[in-house]
Amino acid sequence: MIPMLTDPTQHGGSENDVFEVICPSIPGYGWSEAPHKQGFDGYDAARIFTKLMEALGHETFYVQGGDWGSLIATITARMKPSAVRGVHINMVSARQTVWEVFKMVVGAAFPSLVVKEADQWKLYPIGDRITWVLKETGYFHIQATKPDTVGFGLNDSPVGLAAYILEKFSTWTNYEYINLPDGGLTKHFTMDELLTNVMIYWWTSSAPSSMRFYKEYFSSDEVSAWMQIPVKVPAGLACFRHELGCTPENFVGPEFHNVVQYSDIPKGGHFAAFEEPALLADDIRKFVRKVEASYEEARIENTEN
Repeated sequence: MIPMLTDPTQHGGSENDVFEVICPSIPGYGWSEAPHKQGFDGYDAARIFTKLMEALGHETFYVQGGDWGSLIATITARMKPSAVRGVHINMVSARQTVWEVFKMVVGAAFPSLVVKEADQWKLYPIGDRITWVLKETGYFHIQATKPDTVGFGLNDSPVGLAAYILEKFSTWTNYEYINLPDGGLTKHFTMDELLTNVMIYWWTSSAPSSMRFYKEYFSSDEVSAWMQIPVKVPAGLACFRHELGCTPENFVGPEFHNVVQYSDIPKGGHFAAFEEPALLADDIRKFVRKVEASYEEARIENTEN
């Protein structure tokens, strides 16, 4: 996806859509050395990425991410709102107040009262959502509690590591692929692309350190405190149809106070930048155009006053 942002005229964009892309790797995830101390969590990742941008001379910038990147991006927006011009994420998960939880419960019986029909699949039927969580989040529990147990085992077995990672490329791209004999792995990716992803973890022995990030993140009081602060910078939220979960637009208010763009994208799953790069790049461009236009309007208004 990066060339679509840095060279948009070759990928359906205009010369006004050129981005300088800084794409840091979370420490411990293959491209960056693993943390040397315990406790490295999402707050720490946001902090060092912000320092990186400052060291590169960027006083203001946009942040974008999916999966862990979405959480790190929103923490960055909370931590340094004066520097973040806008935040765009493609894994839309928002903190809920007691009122939102109450609405969800009411919606289980009367969904049309709390969410528009096009968004009902994001929450209901609740039984189906609970069943999915029970079936598909075992990895999450073990990585958040006993990361080294599975991490060092995978570090010792390339076949085990491939099986562990590639299973996610099946069900997280489209959950219906779970019923296919080959998991639908090559419907959107080539074997070379998939094996390259596996090899990044294999050659760098980063299975344990990448899994340990889960434990540090979900046992961090600091992260929990930051997540209670609403995101006030302009936000763009992209909901891909087969993402693991997606908060409906009328439920994101408690966390995102300035939603400039909420996009329902009819195809694509968890690995949006990999699977549907053109759709994600286009959504980012549209979001930034809107935000920049609003900043320009505010600048002109301030000048006139």
